[in-house]
Amino acid sequence: MKIFKLPDLGEGLQEAEIVEWQVQVGDSVGADQPLVTVETDKAVVDVPAPRSGQIAKLYAAVGEIVEVGKPLVEFTDGDDVRSDAGTVVGSVEAGDARIAEKPAALARGKTGIKATPAVRALARRLDVDLTIVSPSGRDSVITKADVERVAKRLAELGPPELLRGPRRTMAQKMAQARSEVAPATIVDDADIHDWAVDTNHTVRLVRAIEAGCVAEPSLNAWFDGYSLGRRLLQKIDVAIAVDTTDGLFVPVLRDVGNRDDDDLRRGLETLKADARARRIPPAEMRAYTITLSNFGMIGGRYAAPVVVPPTVAILGAGRVRDAVVAVDGAATVRRIMPLSLTFDHRAVTGGEAGRFLAAAIESLESS
Repeated sequence: MKIFKLPDLGEGLQEAEIVEWQVQVGDSVGADQPLVTVETDKAVVDVPAPRSGQIAKLYAAVGEIVEVGKPLVEFTDGDDVRSDAGTVVGSVEAGDARIAEKPAALARGKTGIKATPAVRALARRLDVDLTIVSPSGRDSVITKADVERVAKRLAELGPPELLRGPRRTMAQKMAQARSEVAPATIVDDADIHDWAVDTNHTVRLVRAIEAGCVAEPSLNAWFDGYSLGRRLLQKIDVAIAVDTTDGLFVPVLRDVGNRDDDDLRRGLETLKADARARRIPPAEMRAYTITLSNFGMIGGRYAAPVVVPPTVAILGAGRVRDAVVAVDGAATVRRIMPLSLTFDHRAVTGGEAGRFLAAAIESLESS
């Protein structure tokens, strides 16, 4: 018997959701034949067989989420497993050992929650997250009645809908960003009144990011929060946030500094089409250096976009509007684009962020 475990399908991947099995128990397969279709990191990909043989067991059902390195398929016979980089293959031994969990005797956890061990044990039995319970006891202590009240309300609401695919990835990325990044946001406006009617706003914003990175390379960087190390990057790879009915996708427009406007426009159309069709390879949503969120196409003026490590900056563009502004001492109506620049203050100073934004606005306001 040989066990094939879920391989690492890309940098940073921790898990994948089973979308469709391409084989069944008893099937004979050849090396490199598709075994299963999985969704991970906002893309749908096929996992090939590492060897030929007969399928003895499938370890996960459609809809289940499997962690990297966990059993996926069991083979009964066939050729030895090929030596594929990143693929984990081995034997799995079953045991009957059980671990009994004991309630933790904590009065106050790192989250500031105060509850007796008995109340914590009750919350575990009723599947109640104590972080969502409002305490009613003296000195903000969570009581048994508090836990029971929340458990009753949750039962009335029914089971939660588990996040899948892009929404699950987004939740994980946002939680990572909140725990690792020290965000700060500055806002300003760009006067785009003189733009031609057929101007592609996204291309101009990408060019503005390029101008900002040239003026302040510190925002086109990766930051390692553990070693407190920074890498200034030469190539500018801009991640473009694309809103779809399936969730948020962030494909990457590569090497924007060495592409002309027509090439950028074609690249943008391809990225958007592939995102909506779920055809983007995982590699094309990784290793970007800075992010653009043109949320104004939907709504909103200013925002505090989220910086996802290891990058250190994201530029947000709000809804373009007509505004009364002073031009040469006279009030006049101009087309204004609001901008929001969020940066990781661990790696970027306020002065650097200000110079980046000033250069981006200068680029947008040029004819």
